[in-house]
Amino acid sequence: MSRHSSSTGTAQAAVMPARLPWMALLALAMTGFICILTETIPAGLLPLIGDGLHITTAMAGQLVTLYAIGSLVAAIPFAMLTGGVRRRPLLLAIIVGFLVFNTITALSTSYALTLIARFFAGVAAGAAWGMIAGYARRMVPDALKGRALAVAMVGTPIALTFGVPVGTLLGDQIGWRAVFVLMSFLALILIGWVLWKVPDYPGQPANQRMTVRQVFVMPCMRPILTVVLTWMLAHNILYTYIAPFLERSGLAGRVDLVLLVFGSAALVSIWIVGILIDRILRMLVLISLSGFALVSIALWIGGTSVTIVYSAVALWGFTFGGAATLLQSAQANASGEEGVDIAMPINTTVWNLAIACGGIVGGALLELLGVQSFPGALLILLIVSLMVAWSASKHGFPGKQ
Repeated sequence: MSRHSSSTGTAQAAVMPARLPWMALLALAMTGFICILTETIPAGLLPLIGDGLHITTAMAGQLVTLYAIGSLVAAIPFAMLTGGVRRRPLLLAIIVGFLVFNTITALSTSYALTLIARFFAGVAAGAAWGMIAGYARRMVPDALKGRALAVAMVGTPIALTFGVPVGTLLGDQIGWRAVFVLMSFLALILIGWVLWKVPDYPGQPANQRMTVRQVFVMPCMRPILTVVLTWMLAHNILYTYIAPFLERSGLAGRVDLVLLVFGSAALVSIWIVGILIDRILRMLVLISLSGFALVSIALWIGGTSVTIVYSAVALWGFTFGGAATLLQSAQANASGEEGVDIAMPINTTVWNLAIACGGIVGGALLELLGVQSFPGALLILLIVSLMVAWSASKHGFPGKQ
């Protein structure tokens, strides 16, 4: 880092608040909320969307696929192209993207146009996930960076917990197009919120930005990304196919309640992680992975018991709620301020890859071996993840924060 950038960083640190800038961080959380909501809302509305566009439910399901593809392919290139752009105008452009493409989705009568809109909404999401973490961390001094990221990420479990059920209910009452209009309205509110409360920061000069290769070859990156891939793959195998898995315990008709238990526990988790992350990040990662491994064992042994399933799902949510914050904080700490804006898009890419692979691997297990094979597959992945995290005490998940 140059002497000028070092002195600038010192000057910025001197004027940073000693407490969290809640309104600014919650605006970032609202951005994440809209990202997740835009991604997941169609899942609960597929029959209605199919009827509205005169397509099959399976074809309507591709609205989710195209969004995921957009996020997957855009995160890293977008970060490389916009690294020098000022942060607030870039964030506003991303939010305008959600406004525009959700509005097109709401108004479109063409299946092809709707798919295009969904792809570019996914691009906006990939761009957002690539910058939220770095943006949140720039608002606070070092001692509060983990806590700031936890606040900025709180929109994710809220959207996962309440977004799809509420969106599905609203879709039944007012129609699926009106739900997308409401999401556009949320984006409009967020634009005003960002202009009002979110501070602006300069992008990084070209001579200070790290390349994808420079970040990827850091000794800390591969252990962290391995944990991201294995942990999220295990999670998505179960989360994607939770409905068929619950048939063994007779809870297939209570998926909504089961996911509410999961999401509520996740909210508690993210609150606890936010308090402790700046002191014991490594311990929290190891506890979360160990807890999820216990979940897989409990489901393996007692997957037909209603009581065990509900208890395991609560523990699963508790171990997962802070995962994004923990893993992104580990990457941000490891990559430093110069590499964080590249490290986060790499994280986003691997995370979305795990989501896609979760659907593929889970589907193959379901067809070939049945849902009873899920807990064993989860346990293998989590043992690998736990071993990598444990061994990365020097690079990746250091014991001393």
